[in-house]
Amino acid sequence: MLRFLLEILICPHSQLKVIAIDEQLRVIYEDNVHFDKDLPEFKTQGGVYIHSDRLTVTSPVLMWVKALDMILEKMKSSGFNFSQVRALSGAGQQHGSVYWKKGSIQILKNASSELPLHQSLKGCFSVSNSPIWMDSSTASQCRELEKAVGGAQHLASVTGSRAYERFTGNQIAKIYSQNPEVYKQTERISLVSSFAASLFLGTYAPIDYSDGSGMNLLQIWEKAWSKSCLDACAPGLEEKLGCPVPSHSVLGPISPYYSQRYGFSPDCKIVAFTGDNPASLAGMRLQEGDIAISLGTSDTLFLWIQEPTPALEGHILCNPVDSQTYMALLCFKNGSLMREKIRDDCASGSWDEFSKALSSTVAGNSGNLGFYFDVMEITPEAVGIHRFNRDNQKVPRFPKEVEIRALIEGQFMAKRIHAEKLGYKVLPRTRILATGGASHNKKILQVLSDVFNAPVFTIDTANSACLGSAYRAIHGLVAERNVSLADVVKLAPEPRLAVTPTPGAEEVYRPLLKRYAELEQKVIYNPASSCPAK
Repeated sequence: MLRFLLEILICPHSQLKVIAIDEQLRVIYEDNVHFDKDLPEFKTQGGVYIHSDRLTVTSPVLMWVKALDMILEKMKSSGFNFSQVRALSGAGQQHGSVYWKKGSIQILKNASSELPLHQSLKGCFSVSNSPIWMDSSTASQCRELEKAVGGAQHLASVTGSRAYERFTGNQIAKIYSQNPEVYKQTERISLVSSFAASLFLGTYAPIDYSDGSGMNLLQIWEKAWSKSCLDACAPGLEEKLGCPVPSHSVLGPISPYYSQRYGFSPDCKIVAFTGDNPASLAGMRLQEGDIAISLGTSDTLFLWIQEPTPALEGHILCNPVDSQTYMALLCFKNGSLMREKIRDDCASGSWDEFSKALSSTVAGNSGNLGFYFDVMEITPEAVGIHRFNRDNQKVPRFPKEVEIRALIEGQFMAKRIHAEKLGYKVLPRTRILATGGASHNKKILQVLSDVFNAPVFTIDTANSACLGSAYRAIHGLVAERNVSLADVVKLAPEPRLAVTPTPGAEEVYRPLLKRYAELEQKVIYNPASSCPAK
């Protein structure tokens, strides 16, 4: 039996997780290390340090290494047979970066199997606390980067995103400007994903295209570093990053350290690690034209796109399982908390009442449209609650059942409009894969299906990033033979069909989508005007 092991660092979830699957794609082993609870000596909260400025957020690099030591020892103690692992891949939180001190590659290559890895590597990092995805301390670096390359839209057209504070290029620029000597002492800069791969490889692992496109540094079309972006961030940066590689690349065999310490086969292959969001796309097994919608505290969209059009909102990343296509990512802050607020106000706190109200109103809500932003939204940049009647006149309130439908229709129309701005097209074969709390409500899913004019399936994604990395490990072994990920994961459980579009829904929503997009311009936040009333 062949087994495929993955290791994943999920710092937003404050843990490191591992899953092993067999050749039938069955999970045969699963475990995790919780940073705060299992590694209390690092004194993190949620796996991170929030600094006194409340903007800088970091994680200790050695904590990640020690967590890996700990989870492998747990597997060894349980009797896990490492010799059967044929390929290994993984994922890490996107955007975070690790800074290797000069000379560290020799220590990594020659680590003694008699010692836990964290003991060998404790002096290897020029920056001991890595900037991570939660950091928002690089506003000035973002402005400088956009200015250097000809503006925010041009940067998005080149790298897939305008400048974002958490993106790696801006974090590197901050370290270079504040600590030029530390930058000078750094011989290699890894993403969290390529850092984890380096630990298994025993040498510096390259950054993969997909995770690399969350840095504001990679030209997503040419799949090479942008010289103008590199130069705007720090000198000599290309050499410190190394050459990016396709996400399905086999990087080489596992380091002898793991064969000697844990009994891995020397033939075990390391497949390039990627970011947690790209790994989730693989775990959900998206195909061309598909859209995955996570309906949680924030609502997140993953899209498989053939011909993207990068915009000032959202992100275009290289597709982790198909080098010729792309994935898009959109995030909406006002997700389940906004739905719960309207449920409490209009349905006595009951989802049953909420669903009945949704069913009692007609598709299109008789032309009434609403925008519901309890907190400042990302896409679009707007705040407040704004209601419009069928004549596009602003009104102070709706009847309760109209309010409920206006909320749900508005949330899904916004998602379709902004996905299409990024180049997404609803195809005849499009499937919507819905996850998260609201995906259990069939009445909400019916509106989603009607707005997108596509069937909605539900999928269990409790471990989508983990499973995605395991699937990618298998795929990496055969990708060079032009075998698709879909062929590799045919045995995985299929998503469950939840609802199909109501006949005639497309005719209702086509003009409404146009109206909604036009009205959205009226609610875009303008700091010069007074804050919109709720």
